[in-house]
Amino acid sequence: MLDESLPRPTGRGAALDDLRKEDLDLFGVEELSDRIERLEAELVRTREALEKKRARRDAADALFSFKS
Repeated sequence: MLDESLPRPTGRGAALDDLRKEDLDLFGVEELSDRIERLEAELVRTREALEKKRARRDAADALFSFKS
């Protein structure tokens, strides 16, 4: 349950914070199973984005590193 006295999060990550605060007791078994599938798909997407960013950073580090 959301604590209305706390400021509502804004910006990046706010949707994830909102998901975390949802009352899961209101969901049925099928809804919870579907939720898990969608969250797992989001984890895959997030991990792929992280790997791409790491690869770009590693490439930039290699390009701009000056070894003596």
